[in-house]
Amino acid sequence: MYQILFPEGQIECDRYQEAGNGVELYDEDGEFVAFVPFSNLHAIIDEEKASRDTSEPSVM
Repeated sequence: MYQILFPEGQIECDRYQEAGNGVELYDEDGEFVAFVPFSNLHAIIDEEKASRDTSEPSVM
């Protein structure tokens, strides 16, 4: 699970894919959830990595 941070808030998604000038977000069923342009993207946080490893930042 990923947390996508942007100026208006955050969205959780199961996977993401770079597409053109942003990222496409998908749920666990592979359904499209949202598109976030790179210009509005603050961070992509891998929740699994963040929960098991606190010694290094998990922001990608």
